[in-house]
Amino acid sequence: MKALDRYLQRVRINKAKKYIRKGDTVLDIGSVDGVMFEALQDIIEKGFGIDPTLTQQIETPLYTLIPGYFPEVSPKGLQYDVITMLAVLEHIPTQLQIELANNCFKHLKPGGRVVITVPSPQVDTILAILTTLKLIDGMSLEEHYGYDPAQTIHLFSAPQFKLVRKQSFQFGLNNLFVFEKNNNAI
Repeated sequence: MKALDRYLQRVRINKAKKYIRKGDTVLDIGSVDGVMFEALQDIIEKGFGIDPTLTQQIETPLYTLIPGYFPEVSPKGLQYDVITMLAVLEHIPTQLQIELANNCFKHLKPGGRVVITVPSPQVDTILAILTTLKLIDGMSLEEHYGYDPAQTIHLFSAPQFKLVRKQSFQFGLNNLFVFEKNNNAI
């Protein structure tokens, strides 16, 4: 990863960090190399990261990184306080997104939170230019398809979830969504 990639990653992590409480167990979908867990080491109890780009499982006292896709490789029988997806939804095919939201619901503890960042569609053009200029690596940019951030509210909607926070950042180029599991939902 280039310096600009890391900077953008840190901005997303800092946005998510505000919604992670002391002692939380966190599942990070699209964890890459686990850098988020390092940034949260004084906060979280344990982290689990799932990423299809990993070639092998990595275990540390703080976190475990697992190659593959959620929920297929998610540790069995575990529920999480927080599930994060930072710059992930724009990579998920549309036909799999409702199933993804349902699986998040199943894997969250009562009152658990889903923290999502997703870029605005115009970011794809900016990223393509930055990649051409070799200023970023443009991780999996070929998977971007112009995801509409407004869809996020529909995917993680009632009765399963309630929206806790919606905010744009980086001059409206990125979006933060925080949802809480509705304990009364079936």
